[in-house]
Amino acid sequence: MTHTYHVTGMTCGSCEVKVKSALLFVKNVTSVEVSKDNNAAIITMDKHIALPELQSTLEEKYQISAANQNETIEHTKPWFVTYKPVLLIFAYIFSATAIVELTAESIDISRWMRHFMAGFFLTFSFFKMLNLKGFKDSYLMYDIIARRFPAWGYVYAFTELTLGIAFLINFNPIITNSVTFVLMTVSIIGVLKIILNKKTIKCACLGDVFNLPMSTVTIIEDGLMILMSLGMLFMALN
Repeated sequence: MTHTYHVTGMTCGSCEVKVKSALLFVKNVTSVEVSKDNNAAIITMDKHIALPELQSTLEEKYQISAANQNETIEHTKPWFVTYKPVLLIFAYIFSATAIVELTAESIDISRWMRHFMAGFFLTFSFFKMLNLKGFKDSYLMYDIIARRFPAWGYVYAFTELTLGIAFLINFNPIITNSVTFVLMTVSIIGVLKIILNKKTIKCACLGDVFNLPMSTVTIIEDGLMILMSLGMLFMALN
Protein backbone atom coordinates (compact mmCIF):
# COMPACT_ATOMS: atom_id res chain seq x y z
CA MET A 1 0.00 0.00 0.00
CA THR A 2 1.15 3.54 -0.75
CA HIS A 3 0.24 6.72 1.16
CA THR A 4 1.06 10.37 0.60
CA TYR A 5 1.91 12.57 3.59
CA HIS A 6 2.48 16.27 4.15
CA VAL A 7 5.94 17.00 5.62
CA THR A 8 7.01 20.43 6.87
CA GLY A 9 10.43 21.68 7.95
CA MET A 10 12.43 20.61 4.88
CA THR A 11 14.48 23.51 3.50
CA CYS A 12 17.22 21.86 1.45
CA GLY A 13 18.39 18.68 -0.23
CA SER A 14 20.03 17.56 2.99
CA CYS A 15 16.66 17.73 4.72
CA GLU A 16 15.16 15.51 2.04
CA VAL A 17 17.90 12.95 2.59
CA LYS A 18 17.44 13.00 6.39
CA VAL A 19 13.68 12.56 6.18
CA LYS A 20 13.91 9.81 3.58
CA SER A 21 16.61 7.91 5.48
CA ALA A 22 14.68 8.12 8.75
CA LEU A 23 11.42 6.90 7.20
CA LEU A 24 13.14 4.02 5.42
CA PHE A 25 14.22 2.67 8.81
CA VAL A 26 10.59 2.29 9.93
CA LYS A 27 9.54 -1.34 10.07
CA ASN A 28 7.37 -2.44 7.11
CA VAL A 29 8.34 0.60 4.99
CA THR A 30 9.58 -0.59 1.58
CA SER A 31 10.20 2.68 -0.27
CA VAL A 32 10.07 6.44 0.28
CA GLU A 33 10.01 9.40 -2.09
CA VAL A 34 10.45 12.88 -0.56
CA SER A 35 10.05 16.35 -2.06
CA LYS A 36 10.86 19.56 -0.21
CA ASP A 37 9.29 21.58 -3.01
CA ASN A 38 5.93 19.89 -2.53
CA ASN A 39 6.39 19.32 1.21
CA ALA A 40 5.42 15.73 0.57
CA ALA A 41 6.49 12.16 1.27
CA ILE A 42 5.15 9.17 -0.65
CA ILE A 43 5.59 6.04 1.44
CA THR A 44 5.06 2.46 0.32
CA MET A 45 4.54 -0.03 3.15
CA ASP A 46 3.75 -3.69 3.61
CA LYS A 47 1.07 -2.87 6.18
CA HIS A 48 -0.50 0.25 7.63
CA ILE A 49 1.75 2.36 9.88
CA ALA A 50 0.26 4.93 12.26
CA LEU A 51 1.31 8.58 12.03
CA PRO A 52 2.87 8.70 15.53
CA GLU A 53 5.24 5.90 14.57
CA LEU A 54 6.35 7.76 11.44
CA GLN A 55 6.73 11.02 13.38
CA SER A 56 8.80 9.34 16.10
CA THR A 57 11.57 8.58 13.61
CA LEU A 58 11.93 12.19 12.44
CA GLU A 59 13.78 15.08 14.03
CA GLU A 60 11.56 17.60 15.81
CA LYS A 61 11.94 20.19 13.03
CA TYR A 62 10.20 17.84 10.58
CA GLN A 63 6.47 17.34 11.08
CA ILE A 64 4.53 14.70 9.16
CA SER A 65 0.76 14.78 8.81
CA ALA A 66 -2.02 13.23 6.75
CA ALA A 67 -2.26 14.62 3.23
CA ASN A 68 -6.01 14.12 3.01
CA GLN A 69 -9.03 13.61 5.23
CA ASN A 70 -9.32 9.88 4.52
CA GLU A 71 -5.79 9.33 5.77
CA THR A 72 -6.60 11.19 8.99
CA ILE A 73 -9.65 9.04 9.59
CA GLU A 74 -7.60 5.91 8.97
CA HIS A 75 -5.28 6.89 11.82
CA THR A 76 -8.13 7.62 14.24
CA LYS A 77 -9.14 4.97 16.77
CA PRO A 78 -11.57 5.04 19.68
CA TRP A 79 -9.93 6.41 22.83
CA PHE A 80 -10.35 3.17 24.80
CA VAL A 81 -8.90 1.04 22.00
CA THR A 82 -5.87 3.31 21.68
CA TYR A 83 -5.03 3.37 25.39
CA LYS A 84 -6.24 -0.12 26.31
CA PRO A 85 -2.68 -1.40 27.14
CA VAL A 86 -2.03 1.44 29.61
CA LEU A 87 -5.48 1.16 31.19
CA LEU A 88 -5.12 -2.59 31.65
CA ILE A 89 -1.68 -2.23 33.22
CA PHE A 90 -2.93 0.35 35.71
CA ALA A 91 -5.98 -1.78 36.48
CA TYR A 92 -3.84 -4.87 37.12
CA ILE A 93 -1.35 -3.02 39.33
CA PHE A 94 -4.10 -1.23 41.25
CA SER A 95 -6.06 -4.45 41.78
CA ALA A 96 -3.02 -6.50 42.86
CA THR A 97 -1.82 -3.89 45.35
CA ALA A 98 -5.35 -3.30 46.67
CA ILE A 99 -5.76 -7.03 47.32
CA VAL A 100 -2.52 -7.01 49.32
CA GLU A 101 -3.89 -4.26 51.56
CA LEU A 102 -7.37 -5.73 51.91
CA THR A 103 -5.95 -9.08 53.03
CA ALA A 104 -3.47 -7.53 55.49
CA GLU A 105 -4.24 -7.05 59.19
CA SER A 106 -4.68 -3.32 58.59
CA ILE A 107 -4.73 -1.01 55.59
CA ASP A 108 -1.58 1.08 55.22
CA ILE A 109 -1.87 3.79 52.54
CA SER A 110 1.88 4.39 52.50
CA ARG A 111 2.57 0.70 51.93
CA TRP A 112 -0.08 0.57 49.19
CA MET A 113 1.48 3.53 47.35
CA ARG A 114 4.93 1.95 47.68
CA HIS A 115 3.72 -1.34 46.20
CA PHE A 116 1.87 0.53 43.44
CA MET A 117 5.00 2.48 42.52
CA ALA A 118 7.05 -0.72 42.54
CA GLY A 119 4.57 -2.38 40.18
CA PHE A 120 4.44 0.67 37.95
CA PHE A 121 8.21 1.04 37.50
CA LEU A 122 8.90 -2.68 37.17
CA THR A 123 6.16 -3.13 34.55
CA PHE A 124 6.96 -0.04 32.50
CA SER A 125 10.72 -0.73 32.59
CA PHE A 126 10.02 -4.30 31.40
CA PHE A 127 8.35 -3.04 28.22
CA LYS A 128 11.19 -0.60 27.62
CA MET A 129 13.75 -3.42 28.00
CA LEU A 130 12.10 -5.41 25.19
CA ASN A 131 13.54 -2.93 22.71
CA LEU A 132 15.93 -0.50 24.39
CA LYS A 133 17.06 1.14 21.16
CA GLY A 134 13.48 1.59 19.98
CA PHE A 135 12.59 3.22 23.31
CA LYS A 136 15.66 5.45 23.21
CA ASP A 137 14.85 6.63 19.68
CA SER A 138 11.23 7.42 20.61
CA TYR A 139 12.14 9.06 23.92
CA LEU A 140 14.57 11.55 22.43
CA MET A 141 11.73 12.96 20.34
CA TYR A 142 10.33 14.81 23.37
CA ASP A 143 12.37 14.37 26.56
CA ILE A 144 14.39 17.51 27.36
CA ILE A 145 17.44 15.54 28.55
CA ALA A 146 17.36 12.81 25.90
CA ARG A 147 17.26 15.42 23.13
CA ARG A 148 20.65 16.72 24.29
CA PHE A 149 22.09 13.38 25.41
CA PRO A 150 20.47 10.53 23.41
CA ALA A 151 22.08 7.87 25.64
CA TRP A 152 19.84 9.14 28.47
CA GLY A 153 17.10 6.90 27.07
CA TYR A 154 19.12 3.84 28.05
CA VAL A 155 19.88 5.29 31.49
CA TYR A 156 16.23 6.17 32.05
CA ALA A 157 15.02 2.62 31.41
CA PHE A 158 17.47 1.17 33.94
CA THR A 159 16.67 3.97 36.40
CA GLU A 160 13.01 2.94 36.28
CA LEU A 161 14.02 -0.67 36.92
CA THR A 162 16.17 0.38 39.87
CA LEU A 163 13.36 2.49 41.33
CA GLY A 164 10.95 -0.42 40.99
CA ILE A 165 13.28 -2.63 43.02
CA ALA A 166 13.90 0.17 45.54
CA PHE A 167 10.16 0.60 46.17
CA LEU A 168 9.69 -3.16 46.38
CA ILE A 169 12.32 -3.63 49.11
CA ASN A 170 11.51 -0.28 50.76
CA PHE A 171 15.01 1.09 50.27
CA ASN A 172 15.58 4.47 51.96
CA PRO A 173 12.16 6.09 51.27
CA ILE A 174 13.58 9.64 51.31
CA ILE A 175 16.16 8.94 48.61
CA THR A 176 13.86 6.73 46.53
CA ASN A 177 10.96 9.19 46.52
CA SER A 178 13.22 12.20 45.95
CA VAL A 179 14.77 10.58 42.87
CA THR A 180 11.30 9.60 41.63
CA PHE A 181 9.98 13.14 42.06
CA VAL A 182 12.90 14.67 40.13
CA LEU A 183 12.81 12.02 37.40
CA MET A 184 9.08 12.28 36.75
CA THR A 185 9.07 16.10 36.98
CA VAL A 186 11.77 16.34 34.30
CA SER A 187 9.91 13.78 32.21
CA ILE A 188 6.58 15.62 32.34
CA ILE A 189 8.17 18.87 31.09
CA GLY A 190 8.84 17.38 27.66
CA VAL A 191 5.36 15.83 27.58
CA LEU A 192 3.70 19.17 28.39
CA LYS A 193 5.64 20.93 25.63
CA ILE A 194 4.42 18.39 23.07
CA ILE A 195 0.80 18.56 24.22
CA LEU A 196 0.72 22.36 24.41
CA ASN A 197 2.24 22.63 20.93
CA LYS A 198 -0.40 20.15 19.70
CA LYS A 199 2.17 17.88 18.08
CA THR A 200 1.40 14.28 17.24
CA ILE A 201 4.20 11.92 18.21
CA LYS A 202 4.57 8.48 19.71
CA CYS A 203 4.60 8.12 23.50
CA ALA A 204 7.50 5.99 24.75
CA CYS A 205 6.00 5.13 28.15
CA LEU A 206 5.58 1.47 27.12
CA GLY A 207 8.74 1.42 25.06
CA ASP A 208 8.52 0.48 21.40
CA VAL A 209 6.00 -2.33 21.91
CA PHE A 210 2.76 -0.35 21.63
CA ASN A 211 2.02 2.52 19.28
CA LEU A 212 0.52 5.00 21.76
CA PRO A 213 0.16 8.68 20.80
CA MET A 214 1.26 11.34 23.26
CA SER A 215 -1.78 12.82 25.02
CA THR A 216 -3.20 14.00 28.34
CA VAL A 217 -3.11 10.34 29.43
CA THR A 218 0.68 10.63 29.56
CA ILE A 219 0.40 13.80 31.66
CA ILE A 220 -1.96 12.05 34.09
CA GLU A 221 0.39 9.08 34.30
CA ASP A 222 3.46 11.21 35.10
CA GLY A 223 1.45 13.55 37.34
CA LEU A 224 0.18 10.63 39.41
CA MET A 225 3.73 9.40 40.00
CA ILE A 226 4.82 12.91 41.02
CA LEU A 227 1.96 13.30 43.51
CA MET A 228 2.47 9.84 45.00
CA SER A 229 6.21 10.33 45.41
CA LEU A 230 5.59 13.70 47.06
CA GLY A 231 3.04 12.15 49.40
CA MET A 232 5.36 9.32 50.42
CA LEU A 233 8.27 11.74 50.81
CA PHE A 234 6.16 13.90 53.13
CA MET A 235 5.19 10.85 55.19
CA ALA A 236 8.82 9.69 55.38
CA LEU A 237 9.96 13.08 56.66
CA ASN A 238 7.29 13.21 59.38
